[in-house]
Amino acid sequence: MEKSSRRFEPKPFGRTGERKQHNGKSTMDHRKKAFTESFEQPPIYVPVLTYMGYGIVTLFGYLRDFLRSWGLEKCYAAQERKEQKDFVPLYQDFENFYKRNLYMRVRDNWNRPICSVPGPTFDLVERVSDDYNWTFRYTGRVIKDVINMGSYNYLGFAENKGESLNSVAEVTMTYGAGVCSTWQEMGNLDKHIQLEELVTQFLGVEAAMTFGMGFATNSMNIPALVGKGCLILSDELNHTSLILGARLSGSTIRVFKHNNMQSLEKLLRDAVISGQPRTRRPWKKILILVEGVYSMEGSMVRLPEVVALKKKYKAYLYLDEAHSIGAVGPTGRGVVEYFGVDPRDIDVLMGTFTKSFGASGGYIAGKKELVDYLRRYSHSAVYATSMPPPIAEQIIRSLRCLMGLDGSTIGIERVRQLGVNTRYFRQRLHELGFITYGNDDSPVVPLLLYMPGKVGAFARRMLQKNIGVVVVGFPATPIVESRARFCLSAAHTREMLDTVLDVLDEMGDYLQLKYSRRTPSIRPELYDESNFELED
Repeated sequence: MEKSSRRFEPKPFGRTGERKQHNGKSTMDHRKKAFTESFEQPPIYVPVLTYMGYGIVTLFGYLRDFLRSWGLEKCYAAQERKEQKDFVPLYQDFENFYKRNLYMRVRDNWNRPICSVPGPTFDLVERVSDDYNWTFRYTGRVIKDVINMGSYNYLGFAENKGESLNSVAEVTMTYGAGVCSTWQEMGNLDKHIQLEELVTQFLGVEAAMTFGMGFATNSMNIPALVGKGCLILSDELNHTSLILGARLSGSTIRVFKHNNMQSLEKLLRDAVISGQPRTRRPWKKILILVEGVYSMEGSMVRLPEVVALKKKYKAYLYLDEAHSIGAVGPTGRGVVEYFGVDPRDIDVLMGTFTKSFGASGGYIAGKKELVDYLRRYSHSAVYATSMPPPIAEQIIRSLRCLMGLDGSTIGIERVRQLGVNTRYFRQRLHELGFITYGNDDSPVVPLLLYMPGKVGAFARRMLQKNIGVVVVGFPATPIVESRARFCLSAAHTREMLDTVLDVLDEMGDYLQLKYSRRTPSIRPELYDESNFELED
């Protein structure tokens, strides 16, 4: 189908007025302290041993592939039939080399079935594999009360208790479980309208539109905003959904170094001066793609500087707040509030409901002109099924709680508790001698493991201690930066965090993971809860 040639052309925000007031103070005044992030480098022997580890794994992998080719060892990997290989192979052998020889051998650390609510603790079904993790059989045993350190349940709204959940049950009985139609046909319910009005009010923008899938919010909407003759400047650590959306758009893509304003400005300057390749015509649009909190690094976008560059070079800004909306800022309104930036300075505000709100789906917000355009031209609006009514009601329930519209202060208390837990957990990890990445206020806490052999061992031994963690390695991270990624939640109690930290202390000594060269402090007063309270 031929794409429409019509494209949305955002205009400068013309509305004036004072910034929203929170707790009697301007959001611009909230963050005065310096932008601090930690990216400590390990001793030189750590990357050397890491490369050696991958080299040994690669060597034995080729040896095993040789044995498989001669039938001396059974190959459990997916394979084509012989007649298929004579034409175009379905599976690229070299691309699957890593997966065959390393990923599949530690895969038991992922894809574990949870059989309870994914709250601060959960129940896990035990399973074992007899064929190097290609298939699994269940033992019938359930591991009870595993401390959940890997879920994006930042505010603890993924729960099954509380009177407010009755409204979700009522909506299910009234509307059913699904819409079974796209937004443009029969899939626009009054619940969707109510949700979009709440999102608009929460973000302080002119309009908002919701979608049934968070990943598709990026991948299906970016192609509707930019196309051939446009330039996309993308942070090198952007999420796959942003990368896919950029590629599907047909725009020219250039990548700048993570959070490096000099790299971004150089690309902007070159784009303005040189224009399009060969023709030297000006770019139709220049769109900057960034995230609020980067889910693998725990870092925050340098938003004030990005906004300043965007204005200087007359570009447009697309901000993905999937991991920051609800999780940072004094009232949970994301990095826009955290840095005191006017939301009208962000051309496209994107976020998901899959983390802080305990649901699914996503939103695009900004000027009414932008939202009206996407209602007509977004692939998600035209082809994708609308958000199920019970999910919409769950988000409405969470938003009303967060905004205090339910008459309680539970929402703001959860935001503050998340901040307390985040700073406490990060400070204790530093004190124990671990290397962590990211911003001090980011609830995503990567703990560096480095060596491939320690990735699987760490996850398995943590589970033996009834702690569920997520471990990540190459190719999802750089080859020498394998890590465990902890996600803090307002639902975590101090006792839970102390239990995890005690186990980490023991595990750090056992697996020799304490690579930090910083001098630790042994002052117990550092762990007084009052020292980790949020600023008002």
